[in-house]
Amino acid sequence: MESIIGRIRSLDVYPKVNEDFYSRTLSGGVITLVSSVVMLLLFISELRLYLHAVTETKLVVDTSRGERLRINFDVTFPALPCSMVSLDAMDISGEQHLDVRHDLIKKRIDANGNVIETRQDTIGTPKIERPLQRHGGRLEKNETYCGSCYGAEAADDDCCNSCEEVREAYRKKGWALSNPDLIDQCKREGFLQKIKDEEGEGCNIYGFLDVNKVGGNFHFAPGKSFQQSNVHVHDVQTFQKDSFNISHKINRLAFGDYFPGAVNPLDGAQWVQHTPNAMYEYFLKVVPTVFTDVDGHTIYSNQFSVTEHVKGGEAGQLQSIPGVFFFYDLSPIKVTSIETYFPFLHFLTNVCAIVGGVFTVSGIIDSFVYHGHNAIKKKMEIGKFS
Repeated sequence: MESIIGRIRSLDVYPKVNEDFYSRTLSGGVITLVSSVVMLLLFISELRLYLHAVTETKLVVDTSRGERLRINFDVTFPALPCSMVSLDAMDISGEQHLDVRHDLIKKRIDANGNVIETRQDTIGTPKIERPLQRHGGRLEKNETYCGSCYGAEAADDDCCNSCEEVREAYRKKGWALSNPDLIDQCKREGFLQKIKDEEGEGCNIYGFLDVNKVGGNFHFAPGKSFQQSNVHVHDVQTFQKDSFNISHKINRLAFGDYFPGAVNPLDGAQWVQHTPNAMYEYFLKVVPTVFTDVDGHTIYSNQFSVTEHVKGGEAGQLQSIPGVFFFYDLSPIKVTSIETYFPFLHFLTNVCAIVGGVFTVSGIIDSFVYHGHNAIKKKMEIGKFS
């Protein structure tokens, strides 16, 4: 047994020195205190890194197919009434969503930004209880009513029982509704009067669009949109105005769900119009992003970059549609971000490296200071530094 203990003792690479041979110095004490503080700070820094998750990011080719793209938006127009502004979306596949009303909320706001009314997107009042006949006059009770579409009927049995249905029929025909007062339904519902009542108001529009995951655009513009000779136009004659103020603030714009670290560059962006008419364009490059947290939950979302361009014009001189346009294109590269923790062994290795490294460096500094001090002291004793 003693021979085994002796062999183990012979393997000791840390030989001990008798305390009688130790020489403690002031410089050594100072270096010990400083090195201890440095070790403590580095240990705390390493512990924080170990306790917090880190994100590993990779770029891969996006091979997904047949997915949908959700666009969340919240835009405020301080000088454009809710009765005027409409939302359209279209993409390069040919799919169009004109005058979008679903998943959309409008808030009427006054000049100070206070909310007047919150409602689903609609213009005009509900259908009148006893509307006019197709060719004028009033129906008796319990009789079936079918209002005129004023030449925009697709079939003889088509009916337009409200101002909005007449406008929709005109849109499908590609016609502009120049004077709503000539439409009995619009006159009865006070369409133009409601627009005048909202003069000086603004509108906050928020909701989301669910579109194909291909390039396209969506835009906010005054008037109802329709196709005329394969050209997308808006019927602004209805409002009988020569200019529209599309000053706007983007409270939020995001493609997909939020994920940790997501930055939407247009959140809080604001633009004020200084000409009677303008067309403001945002060109967005959307990058698909997959984020996986430490618990294994995966979020499929997107990031985007943006550039801006504005076209201005005098009243009645703007060649393009006045409005706010968002043109987006999909990147073929996908970003994958995975949230992970440092392994404990990695943390332990770094701690050992900190302790050993600081101890070694402080030992070198102490040796340098000690021997340098002794050398100077000896030279002073022999009179070389008198």
